[in-house]
Formats: sequence, C-alpha cells, structure tokens
Amino acid sequence: MSTAPEAPAGVTSAGGASERFQSCWSCRLLSGGGLFLSAAYVFSATRRLPIGGVASIGMKTFAAFLASLGVVIIVDPVPKKDLKSD
Repeated sequence: MSTAPEAPAGVTSAGGASERFQSCWSCRLLSGGGLFLSAAYVFSATRRLPIGGVASIGMKTFAAFLASLGVVIIVDPVPKKDLKSD
C-alpha cells in the first residue's frame, strides 16, 4: 500500500557529500587553512595574555590540536578506496 518515496534526481546521500569534500582541493585548503590560522591565533593569545601555568599549557595544547587537524584535512592521508572489485 505505501512505498518508500524516491529521492529527487539532484539529491545525493550523505556519502556523496563526503566524497565531494575529499575531492575538492579548494574546500580542503580553505577549511584546513582556517583551522591552521585559528591555531596560530590561539597560540599567539597565550603569548599576549598574562596567564600562566595550566591555562597556558591547555591553550597551547588546544592550538597544537587545531594545527594538526588543519594539516590532516589539507593533506588527506587516508588512501582512496577503489570501488571496482576485480
């Protein structure tokens, strides 16, 4: 009686959006560069603000995390899977 509606022709699944992001060099460069620049801002804030001790170490650790995440997005070290099965 009731059937599942079909998706419109232009709509893709979430996997399609992920594949598009991985193949889009400018998208990866923009988002990875943004993360890297935000890491530089957080790191510079540790130098500017008169905080010390654990807070400074925490901010520097967070800045290192942001920088490494930005580099991973730009480099994309995960090998592409070949969908063809021979």
